[in-house]
Formats: sequence, structure tokens, C-alpha cells
Amino acid sequence: MLTTRRALYLAEILALWAVDRMHRRPNTVDTKAGPADFVTDTDRDIETYVRERIAEVFPDHAVLGEEFGAAGSPAAATCVPTWFVDPVDGTTNYAHDLPWHSFSLALHDASGPLVAVVADAGRGEILSAARGLGARRDGVPISASTTTDLAGTVVLTELASHAPWPGQLAFLERMAERESTVRVMGSSALALATVATGRAAATVLGGGYQTWDVAAGALIAQEAGARMFGHDGTEAPRSSEAPHGGLLVAAPGVAEDLRDNLAAALGTTVARTGNS
Repeated sequence: MLTTRRALYLAEILALWAVDRMHRRPNTVDTKAGPADFVTDTDRDIETYVRERIAEVFPDHAVLGEEFGAAGSPAAATCVPTWFVDPVDGTTNYAHDLPWHSFSLALHDASGPLVAVVADAGRGEILSAARGLGARRDGVPISASTTTDLAGTVVLTELASHAPWPGQLAFLERMAERESTVRVMGSSALALATVATGRAAATVLGGGYQTWDVAAGALIAQEAGARMFGHDGTEAPRSSEAPHGGLLVAAPGVAEDLRDNLAAALGTTVARTGNS
């Protein structure tokens, strides 16, 4: 427990520093894999600083980050404990001065996700969680929405880079039929963590993401009471790692309804579990 609280404190302090850094506009904006894949000096500055601070406090921990890959102890990509950092999640928004981007940091131990922080840079909010200790916004406990009806809710999703993922357009049509409004905001980490605040009923992501994209947001949402499913309909255990190949994180009262609608959009059969 002492290590958990120490790690959570470090993550929150780093998140505050990252928000302050993101409030300054970037000096350089470059592209990586293509013209819609942005990186700024802010991304690199934040990840460098985070790696240095983690190395000082937890020298035996590994770090995996979006900009610099694996670092830390030998075989950093497979060892535990491991930190996953996305210095600016939503760099496209950040580069274009749109206030929906975030800092994301998560720690995994041998049992899975342990500590998570997502900093909403636009609001200046720090969303955090630790396994079994619940989720908080700026230190105050939060929980997922209690809604049981999709009508009138907001559901968040993200593109696969700059294009729809398979089944996404069909899912949008099904949500329109249910009078649930879907928003594509531009930061997977923040979209997932927003479910924990109750502002959105759910977040649906296609596949192709990296662990640093979803690790923190998924743990925060689950610790706030949200349920998490893979695109095959299988529910992930509480505080478990987000499934690869697409995921749905939803308020408990609409989770199964959304799971069934997603399965219909994907043209798949839901893998039922004992909780369904």
C-alpha cells in the first residue's frame, strides 16, 4: 500500500507539471508516420521529464512511452513494474490549439494496472485512480453515471488515427436511432477517463491503440464503477488491462445495451459472460 500511494502521489505531481507545460504553446510541430500524425517539442519535453523523475524515485521500474519507446531496466518492454506514459494524448488537437488533450500515465505491476492519472489540460483537472481505492477528480471521489437509458446520453469515440475503424459508422447510426449523441473528441485517454466523471455514458474505441493510449483512462473508469468489454463482448475483470482489438467502457446501467449495439454494428455475436 505504501508503494501504491507513493506511486500515485508521484503520478499526480507529474500530471500537474505536464498540465503547466502544455499551457505553453509548442515551439515546434513535426509529423511522424504521416501528415496527420503530429509530434511537438512539448511531447518530447514532458516524456523526458517524466522518465527522469520516475528513474529518481523508482530506479528499478521500467518506462514505456509514445515518443521514446522502452527505457529503464533491461528488457524494459516486458518487465514489471512498468510505467506507460503518453505525454500529450491528442497532439493533433494540441498542435491546432483545440482544448481537448491530456497527459496520461499508468503503472502496472505483476497483477496488472495499479495506478493511473489522466490530466485534462483544458480544464486543469487531474483524474486519478489506484487499484481497489476508487477514482478521484482533484482528490474528490467520482463515479460513473447512474443512467439506465441511452436516450439523451453522450457517448465518446475516437477515429483510428484519422479514419473510421471498421463498424464505427454503423455504430454511429445505431446510437442515432437510440437518440444518444456521439462525439469524436481526439484523446482516447481523456475520453475513457471522462466516463469516470459521469459526463459521458461510455467510450468506444477501435483497435490499433497502444497500452499508453488506454491504460490510465481504463483503470480510472473501472475504479469509478464503469464496466469494460472487448469488441467480442467479453467483459474484462475489474481493474484489468484493457483488451486489445477494441474496447467499450460504459456506465453500468447502459453497458450491456451498448455492448449489444456495438456487436450488431460489428456484425458479431456477443460472447456472453456470467455477469450478463
